[in-house]
Amino acid sequence: MTKLRKSGGYRQLASFQTATLIYDATYWFCEKFLDPRSRTVDQMIQAARSGRQNIAEGSRAAATSSQTELRLVNVARSSQEELLLDYEDYLRHRRLPLWEPDSPEASAVRSVPRRFRQDSPDPSDSTNMTDLTDRQRWELYSRWLDSDNAAIRANAVICLIHQANFLLDQQIAALEQQFIKEGGYSEQLATARLAKRREDRSVQPDRTSQSDVVPNCSRCGKLMALRTAKQGKNAGQSFWGCTGYPDCKETAGV
Repeated sequence: MTKLRKSGGYRQLASFQTATLIYDATYWFCEKFLDPRSRTVDQMIQAARSGRQNIAEGSRAAATSSQTELRLVNVARSSQEELLLDYEDYLRHRRLPLWEPDSPEASAVRSVPRRFRQDSPDPSDSTNMTDLTDRQRWELYSRWLDSDNAAIRANAVICLIHQANFLLDQQIAALEQQFIKEGGYSEQLATARLAKRREDRSVQPDRTSQSDVVPNCSRCGKLMALRTAKQGKNAGQSFWGCTGYPDCKETAGV
């Protein structure tokens, strides 16, 4: 049976793979350059871990709740921002240089995915960075992430955090648009149920009830979608909402 909503597959997400690099790099950075008794160590490692784990958890939650998925990916994004500030604080407090975004050093880190494709021995090879193991991806950045220079390590991780934030911003925007267009899991489940009922009754059209017919919006003419009230006196009840939302907020009873 086909699942109504796909879930999982997070290991192939570029955002998850980048977050894994960041988590590993942060663990070893703290181990090498910070006092293990410092509270900052726990905060940085937990922020890095949260960025990675919430992407995975959100991907799994997609099976039953698009809102939960969106919330968890936003948590991952916030955790990356917190970690970014920690690395910037480390450099500033020790009067170490912070690479400018367009500096040769930062550009070199950002260009790793592009160089990986250019350096491929077989131009027709479809292998990309998402097909590599965690260790193989680490090796591509090891000249910075394994450096004995704390400033180089910190700046390289900052570059990776910016890349992860860019990917997560794109992921969040796509999830928001998907939710607006398709609704949440409960709405999709109700719509699928009605579709199945229409299919079962297709040989007996005279028995089709009015509730099985998807109406058009009386205001703008677009199709309506089945929604579920989340709050108020009608919480938990189904209703028809215009698919043109938020431009059109017309509703109708089921």
